[in-house]
Amino acid sequence: MPNFSFPFDASSIPAPQYLPLPAGQYPAHIIRSEFRATKDGRGEYLELELEIIEGQYTGRKLFERLNLTNDNPRTVQYAEQTLSSICRAVGKAQVTSSEQLHHIPLIADVRVEPAKNGYDERNSVKRFLPRAQPGGPAPTPVAPRPGPSTPPGPASAAQPTQAPRSLPWKRQG
Repeated sequence: MPNFSFPFDASSIPAPQYLPLPAGQYPAHIIRSEFRATKDGRGEYLELELEIIEGQYTGRKLFERLNLTNDNPRTVQYAEQTLSSICRAVGKAQVTSSEQLHHIPLIADVRVEPAKNGYDERNSVKRFLPRAQPGGPAPTPVAPRPGPSTPPGPASAAQPTQAPRSLPWKRQG
């Protein structure tokens, strides 16, 4: 067992606060994926770890769980639709491994789920979108609800949402 070469006093260092990201669209990529058994052992979900790759929140993580094997067909349908949107966002029509989705930029449309059942508010990804072009759109956070977990500083100010860009190969008119 490794020993510290110095005494470490955890009481002298504040614990980090893990506040949710403000709702908005963030450039991200999948950095890890793993199949795991559900708590009841009767199903399986694909856990995806995403990382924000640009802007003020670069390096922050998001997690998505897709219940691809479940007794409830609606749960499976929702997971398959979400996986389809991820595949479309990264430009992969067919995949044989979740690793084929890794390290390809996409846009994660993030929302803040309210606190419930004794748990703090948290982030969830509402949808996955293709990244518009290299450099892509800047994150477009919306004003978070006031409250004790609102992060201080400019991120808490309302920011206008950018209008979607027209695609050059689509004709206007």
